[in-house]
Formats: sequence, structure tokens, C-alpha cells
Amino acid sequence: MSGNNNSGNNNGQKKGGMALFIILVVVIIALLATVLVLLINNKKKSEQTADAGKRNVVATQGNVEEVVEQMLQEEYIEPGYYSCSMSTTWHFSKGDAESEDAYVQNVKENTNDVYFDVVLADDESHVIYQSPVIPRGAELDKIKLDEKLDAGTYDCVTIYHLVDEEQKSVSTLRVGLTIVVEG
Repeated sequence: MSGNNNSGNNNGQKKGGMALFIILVVVIIALLATVLVLLINNKKKSEQTADAGKRNVVATQGNVEEVVEQMLQEEYIEPGYYSCSMSTTWHFSKGDAESEDAYVQNVKENTNDVYFDVVLADDESHVIYQSPVIPRGAELDKIKLDEKLDAGTYDCVTIYHLVDEEQKSVSTLRVGLTIVVEG
């Protein structure tokens, strides 16, 4: 009889041990889930804080390597990115002539159609050229400014507008540009 009692105690201990093990596993899973949720929330908050501090950066020939390096170090590129393919100095024989070297391409790997405005760097309210919408894979050359400029060299900014299927702007990109009017 004493053998049966020990067997009953062993079964009870095994059941109690199994229940304790299951409770321990559930508690560990709950703790891991809580830690994971807290980490994800903290990451989202830090990304929002980082995004709030970002400003548009003008890429020029002098800082293009620095801007590209900064872009390469970013972990995540949102949909709507734009790979810029353009000449950064446009020459015009006269202020109202077509340029022979002005060139902008919306490479086929981009995710959006695009249009752009060219403004004077020291007065961005002064728009001197407005492009048509350039579909992915298309290019624009032989550009003629909307405003006749006097002879001289002008520091400008090209403001690209990435557009969705309804031609609504979803984001912008700013690139430095030099315009040279010969005569």
C-alpha cells in the first residue's frame, strides 16, 4: 500500500510541476511581449522626433558627396523616394533661348512621376521655370526658361514635386542649380 501512495504523490508532484512550468512559460512570454511592445513604441517615438527635426537640404556641387553619404546612412527609405538625374549647370546663349545642356530625367526606377520648379536661391518666391509632369523613364531637355534673364550667373534651386496617380504632390526634393546666361 505504501507503494501506491508514493505513486499518487509522484503523479501529483508531476502534475504540480507541469502546471508550474506552464505558468512560468506564460509569464515569460507575457514579459517578452511587453518588452517588445515598449521597444517598438520607443523606436516609433524616436523616429518621429528625428523626422520632426529634418529640413530640406539643398544639394550643390560642393556638398553633393556629403548629402549622398547622409542618404546612404539612413536605414529606411520611404516610398516616394526620387533618384535625381540632371545637369546642375544650365547654359543659355540668351536669356530667352533654349539651353543645349539643360537635362532632367525621371529614371524608370523611381516610384513617382515628377514635376519641378526652378527658383532663384535668394528669392524662392521668384519662379523662373515650371516644368510639365515628367513620367517615370522620361526626360526633359532643350529647356527654355519661362522668364527672360539678363546676362549673368544665377544660383538657383530646383524644387522637385513627386506626384501620385492623381497628380497631387506627395513629397518634395530640392537640388542646387547654376544658370549661366551668356548674352
